Amino acid sequence: MIALTIALAVLVGISLGLLGGGGSILTVPLLAYVAGMEAKEAIATSLLVVGVTSAVGAISHARAGRVRWGTGLVFGAAGTAGAYAGGLLSRFIPGTVLLIGFALIMIVAAVAMLRGRRDVAAARRSLPVIKILVLGVAVGMVTGLMGAGGGFLVVPALAILAGLPMPTAIGTALMVIAMNSFAGFAGHLGSVDIDWALTAAVTAAALAGGLIGARLTALISPDTLRTAFGWSVLAMSSVIIAQEVHPAVGAAAATLTAVAGGITLACTRYARCPLRRLTGRQTLAAVAT
Repeated sequence: MIALTIALAVLVGISLGLLGGGGSILTVPLLAYVAGMEAKEAIATSLLVVGVTSAVGAISHARAGRVRWGTGLVFGAAGTAGAYAGGLLSRFIPGTVLLIGFALIMIVAAVAMLRGRRDVAAARRSLPVIKILVLGVAVGMVTGLMGAGGGFLVVPALAILAGLPMPTAIGTALMVIAMNSFAGFAGHLGSVDIDWALTAAVTAAALAGGLIGARLTALISPDTLRTAFGWSVLAMSSVIIAQEVHPAVGAAAATLTAVAGGITLACTRYARCPLRRLTGRQTLAAVAT
C-alpha cells in the first residue's frame, strides 16, 4: 500500500502542475484510504505535501513568466491568516465531520472543473483588493480546516477578479496554494502526529509529478484533462460518502454520477443536452448545427 500511495502521489503532482489545483482533492483520500492515516493526520500531511509541491510548481511557472507576484502576495497574505485559523479550529471538529465536509468540497470542485474556466482577454487596470482579501481569507479557512488547497477557487478568482490570463492565473494560484497550505499545516502542528518518513516519500513523488505537469501544460488540452479529472473527483467523493456516511448514500451518489456522465456523453451526439447549462459548453452536435 505504501508503494501504491507513492505511485498515486505522482498523479497529485501532475494535477497541480497542469491545473494549478486539484492536488489536495486527491491527496486527502489517498492518505486516508490508501495509506491508512487518520482523518486529521491525512489532512495535515496533505497540507505539507501540497504546499511543497505547489511551491516548486510555482517556481517552474515563474521561470516561464506565468506568475504575477504582486497579486499572488495580496491573495496569499489574506489566505495564510484564514488557513492558520482553520488549522487551529480543526482540532475541535471530529475527523468524520471534516471528511464529509471534504467530500462536499470535492463535489463543488468537480462541478467547477466540468464547467470549465474562461480566460480573460485583458487584465484589469485596478486590482479589487477588498474582494481578493475577503475571498483569500475564505479560501484559506477552507484550506486549514479540510486540507483543500482551494485551487479550484483561486484560479477562477485570479482570472476574473484580477484579470489574469489562464496560464498566469494557474502559476499564481500555485504560489497562493503554497502559502495557504504551509499556514494551515502550522495550525495543525501540535494536535496531530505526522509520519515524517511517509510524508517525505509522498512529497518527493508529488514533486516529481509536479515537474512533469508543468512541462505538460503546453502539450495537453486543459479542457480535456479538466473534464476527465472532474468526473474522477466526483467518483472519489462517492467513496468518501460511502465510508463516512453510509454505503447506501455513497452508492446513490455514485449512481447519480454515472447517470450524469452518461447524459454528458450523449450530449456529444445530440443538440439538446440537459447538462449544457451545468458545463457551460456547446456539444459537438450543437456546434455542427
